[in-house]
Amino acid sequence: MNAAVRAVVRMGIYVGAKVYFIYEGYQGMVDGGSNIVEANWESVSSILQVGGTIIGSARCKAFRTREGRLKAAGNLVQRGITNLCVIGGDGSLTGANIFRKEWSGLLKELAENGDIDREEVQKHAYLNVVGMVGSIDNDFCGTDMTIGTDSALHRIIEVVDAIMTTAQSHQRTFVLEVMGRHCGYLALVSALACGADWVFLPESPPEEGWQENMCVKLSENRARKKRLNIIIVAEGAIDTQNKPITSEQIKELVVTQLGYDTRVTILGHVQRGGTPSAFDRILASRMGVEAVVALLQATPETPACVVSLSGNQAVRLPLVECVQMTQDVQKAMDERRFKDAVRLRGRSFESNLNTYKRLAIKMPDDQIPKSNCNVAVINVGAPAAGMNAAVRSAVRVGISEGHKMFAIYDGFEGFAKGQIKEIGWADVGGWTGQGGSILGTKRTLPGKSLEAIAEQMRTHGINALLIIGGFEAYLGLLELSAAREKYEELCVPMVMVPATVSNNVPGSDFSIGADTALNTITDTCDRIKQSASGTKRRVFIIETMGGYCGYLANMGGLAAGADAAYIFEEPFDIRDLQANVEHLTEKMKTTIQRGLVLRNESCSEHYTTDFIYHLYSEEGKGVFDCRKNVLGHMQQGGAPSPFDRNFGTKISARATQWISTKLKEARGKGKRFMTDDCICVLGISKRNLLFQPVAQLKKETDFEHRIPKEQWWLKLRPLMKILAKYKASYEVSDPGQLEHVHHRGHEEPAAI
Repeated sequence: MNAAVRAVVRMGIYVGAKVYFIYEGYQGMVDGGSNIVEANWESVSSILQVGGTIIGSARCKAFRTREGRLKAAGNLVQRGITNLCVIGGDGSLTGANIFRKEWSGLLKELAENGDIDREEVQKHAYLNVVGMVGSIDNDFCGTDMTIGTDSALHRIIEVVDAIMTTAQSHQRTFVLEVMGRHCGYLALVSALACGADWVFLPESPPEEGWQENMCVKLSENRARKKRLNIIIVAEGAIDTQNKPITSEQIKELVVTQLGYDTRVTILGHVQRGGTPSAFDRILASRMGVEAVVALLQATPETPACVVSLSGNQAVRLPLVECVQMTQDVQKAMDERRFKDAVRLRGRSFESNLNTYKRLAIKMPDDQIPKSNCNVAVINVGAPAAGMNAAVRSAVRVGISEGHKMFAIYDGFEGFAKGQIKEIGWADVGGWTGQGGSILGTKRTLPGKSLEAIAEQMRTHGINALLIIGGFEAYLGLLELSAAREKYEELCVPMVMVPATVSNNVPGSDFSIGADTALNTITDTCDRIKQSASGTKRRVFIIETMGGYCGYLANMGGLAAGADAAYIFEEPFDIRDLQANVEHLTEKMKTTIQRGLVLRNESCSEHYTTDFIYHLYSEEGKGVFDCRKNVLGHMQQGGAPSPFDRNFGTKISARATQWISTKLKEARGKGKRFMTDDCICVLGISKRNLLFQPVAQLKKETDFEHRIPKEQWWLKLRPLMKILAKYKASYEVSDPGQLEHVHHRGHEEPAAI
């Protein structure tokens, strides 16, 4: 929420508006007085890394009554406030909408009581309202992600990872209760991200006789040498009769039926706290700026809107529709129409649920129709967190579709040497939370050993290939594609899933591993900024990875609140460096006496990190001193973030399904896959999951610098600059385009 508050205040000041804080939620609006205070630029300094909200929040009974709202309206009119930006859950947003509808009536009443003049009624005739959804349950319809959800998942996954190590040692079963009274999003996604054995959700209660099924599943897993069982329960879990299912009940069941040593852990308010994740800070900053723009463009006719994210795009939706749909879910659950409830929750919820079911529960071998196809999985390029989650997902989906799955070790090098083994369902258990690449990965390209690779394809009878990796994987795919003329063994469907910290693969807005790297950068910057709190007037210069791609430097800058980020995509010269130094000199005269500058490792051949450090040190003499820091390989390591586990799991499952479809189409025809659409990159583009032939992507690639020619995140450059007090022109989304919540195209949703 603080990132959103910061963005609204700074963007508001930037466009010349007066911005006020209302402390303690609607209670502060009703009480007025010192609860409504004008904010300035420095009011929101150093709050990005703080959890909760600096302006406080409170449940307010008074605002639910007309008298309360009358007082609130009086307090706003007194200060000439007619634009309201509300950050909260559906309750807060519904309240704001009622307030907006009653506004003119409230002002009339205030005038009649003699509390305000007639002119004021004219002058402040309309109230504009824009909402941002801040809720850890992600329970608001129309938005793919609400502010706070990703951070809550971070807390849950940290706990699960810690519990897994102790459960491993003691062969225990753990029942974890996570928040979500009416919405199972947190439970579902954390179950997906840690490979839980069973999950209980309010929207999708277990079928009759679940007690039996669950115990069978747990004992099967133990028989497969799995030393621990994890069961995740949403606090609002119910059975098909709408009776609550509690964690204690589940524990009793496991103990009496199976006699396993079982422990219950209730996470509670841990999930609301802690430092916000990089994803949440960027999401909230984007939403905050978008909210101010929406208020500027609002007319008396525009309905109250919610700014939200759909796939990777900021959109505006009518508040009433979103609230209505959110209430429809609850209604469907109350009336036991659970299929409808899941459908109304939206596309991402439904696909999460289907993916979880496929990956958690293995069908008996005799029930899976065999495809007689062999599908191989390979990791290529530098390691990225989340690769293992992607391999696990591909292997399990492949097995459930009747294929024989093969793992190729050590990239194309291992492929040529024949380091290929069949891999089974249980072999990939517990892989989601492991960092790095368990299969091993190399940067070597296949070009030099095509003959050996073709021979291995023949020997193992490989009918399709799934490549998980970065830019080398993309280049490798191009080489394999070109070699199809010569080697018929290579004429098989091939698909690549992008996995690299650099996020530089053409054909996708995101790649597996970039989110984890971004969190590492953000955490490190937080610590470094904190180290400067004692010593005043210090500037830090931090070098990030990414090759020529400035994604990490730019987004890290946005998430950590940097003063500048130097990237290759936006050429800079000595005058820009000088302007930055002057800007920092000015900043040191304020109460914010420290600076943070990020530099991508390859942004300029001559303006190296050392050069910039020396320049700043010399130019800042007597005003500030400098320190430099190269983050290096810590950006490639670490346990994958919830986003990367989930993204890896889902995108890889989708890639495997695509392979199955391609193989099915060709069954019995004995055809060779020669066309362009058999060799694809699967990526997220704006709102959709797209399979794009590498042949097409070639045109969109800058091969010399290993980056796509067009990169979506460059649109967010001005955002970072504005929030750091530079002048910049910000492209807004189509003015006043309110979308409707219901229409969903035929394309494949990219919700993660």
